[in-house]
Amino acid sequence: MPSPRVELPARNVHDPDHATRVAPAHTSPPAVLARGGGEASPHALQILMTEHWSLLASRSMGYTESMSRTSIFVAALTGSVVALALVGQATDFGREFVAFALVLLPVVYFLGVVTIARLFQNGWEDAIWVQGMNRIRHAYLELAPELEPYFVTSRFDDDTGVAISAVARPRVTTPLQGFVAIPGVVAVLNSVVAGAVAGIAGLGLEVGTGAALVLGAVAFVISLASFVGLGIRAIAAYRRNLVVRFPTPSAETA
Repeated sequence: MPSPRVELPARNVHDPDHATRVAPAHTSPPAVLARGGGEASPHALQILMTEHWSLLASRSMGYTESMSRTSIFVAALTGSVVALALVGQATDFGREFVAFALVLLPVVYFLGVVTIARLFQNGWEDAIWVQGMNRIRHAYLELAPELEPYFVTSRFDDDTGVAISAVARPRVTTPLQGFVAIPGVVAVLNSVVAGAVAGIAGLGLEVGTGAALVLGAVAFVISLASFVGLGIRAIAAYRRNLVVRFPTPSAETA
């Protein structure tokens, strides 16, 4: 004989299913990383790797922009030199040539100034990205400290650690290192433009060839010294605003 049907109470489809509902947890969330080489939380390593690749992409974009801005400046400088040569031959390097040069070269100098300023900004940003990757590397070594002998870059996020990871040396070994980098090269070229502007202006004022050369040399030195001062200030500002969480041990900075 069939069993009697049992009528279940109607349930709204929007009511929660008590069979599948997860009870809220009131305990504090686990730490992302377990200090001393313990296991990480389920998604910690994936998040760290994603952030690492994001920082690498940001560094690549910065390098691309720096090279593009430098190429634009060099192309503009080359084009201006060719234009000055053509105008000089056409005007026999007369007053028309002086007027044309004093209009064209300041524009090139302005382009060089903004290029150097942007290169300083890119350098600052690149140092921040390197610092972030050093912190992530520090997290990797917290998870697997036995892998430390296989890392050639630093896991510390102070200026020494950033320098080791960026240029493979703890500190600059020569004061001329700044002129080896792209901002230094652009600064020298742009200072030559400043000297040319001053020298051509002196020729336009008919002060004599010797005096024009002196004016050009003075303008070159002043311009280059200004760029060096800006670079020193930018580096000092970066170090002053640097937030350090994992400083390099004193034994590695000696």
